[in-house]
Amino acid sequence: KGNFKAATTLDFASDVEAALEYLLTRKEINGKKIGLMGHSEGGIIAPMVAAKSKDVSFIVLLAGTGIPGGQLLLLQQELIGRASGTSESDLMQSKKINSGAFDIITKSTTRETLPADLTKYLKHALDTDSTFKAPSGMTEDQFVDAQVKQTTSPWMVYFIKHDPAVTLTKVKCPVLAVNGGKDLQVPPEINLEAIDAALKKAGNKNGSTKELPGLNHLFQECTT
Repeated sequence: KGNFKAATTLDFASDVEAALEYLLTRKEINGKKIGLMGHSEGGIIAPMVAAKSKDVSFIVLLAGTGIPGGQLLLLQQELIGRASGTSESDLMQSKKINSGAFDIITKSTTRETLPADLTKYLKHALDTDSTFKAPSGMTEDQFVDAQVKQTTSPWMVYFIKHDPAVTLTKVKCPVLAVNGGKDLQVPPEINLEAIDAALKKAGNKNGSTKELPGLNHLFQECTT
């Protein structure tokens, strides 16, 4: 049930809580040994559930994040763009525009005015920055409308605003976080360092992080 298009990571966490509650009713399950393993967004969800429930005995984060969503998206776009051959000037220009948009989203207090605020921001950017243009085949209005719709969906707004490190400071159970060394979607070094720092802030002595060389976001062996 529910509306997937209107769902956020928080809604998915409540789904996991329901699954956990169900497992606790099963006589063949040892209720003291139930753990959560989550990949990518699942690596955000597992700590959210573990921070609320004493019934989670451990969590494993596979390519989980440790930095705010907006910061992660900027890093993703830069690394993937560079790997795809995008010029440094285009990368920096894109980062500047997106950073401003994410800042508006992060500071917003209501979703009602957000589309109008972002539309105004992007139209101003198109008018004042000669390097910022709508893709060929699209009018400026179509381009702005597509950008606004993508960045103001309930899931995206929540993701951009959410800081997983804050949640990790409330996790007391054992944590294992592993990331692939060639992951461009959740870059390993900055995220594993943030996860480790948050666990230490929580006083969690059962946290460990590991970067696995030569693996991508899906933990597949890769050369690029």
